[in-house]
Amino acid sequence: MILHPLVPIDGALPGPVLTEIAALYSTNHAFFELSGDFPDPDRITVEQVAAALAGELAHDSAEVLLARSAGRLVGLAATLAQAPAADDPDPWIGLLLIDATAHREGYGRAVATLVEDRFRAAGRAGVRIAVLDNNPKALAFWQSQGYLTLRRAKDREMGRDCTVLRKPLEAP
Repeated sequence: MILHPLVPIDGALPGPVLTEIAALYSTNHAFFELSGDFPDPDRITVEQVAAALAGELAHDSAEVLLARSAGRLVGLAATLAQAPAADDPDPWIGLLLIDATAHREGYGRAVATLVEDRFRAAGRAGVRIAVLDNNPKALAFWQSQGYLTLRRAKDREMGRDCTVLRKPLEAP
């Protein structure tokens, strides 16, 4: 599996890649029903995905990483190298999205590990994620990857209840 950054060209996302990403988002209607990120999770459009990605990339230290296996887009991770809160030293995983038709095949674990490896190589001591409280499967996934609960909070974007988790990143 390879992980590479999504890079806008002249401020726009490449059309074919955007279409692939929209298809990936569309497979995850169950997650988007929980999150409320899209008005109709069963009809996610390319334009809505473009706007969501632009929102992710608007943060100074944001990166959207595409995960491919045998050339196929199997997932993406949106990360922040610098947390919005000045007193938070850790980078964040803002979103980990795996093609729902390939859930439980190890891609989520592989992408999470690759993201952690990137932060570890950059000398970071830990990584954080906020998991929506209405998504117990996601909470169980992150806990199984070694993430420990720090606190309960409201997410910054929509004020949803979530659990903030952290994983220490020791040197290999």
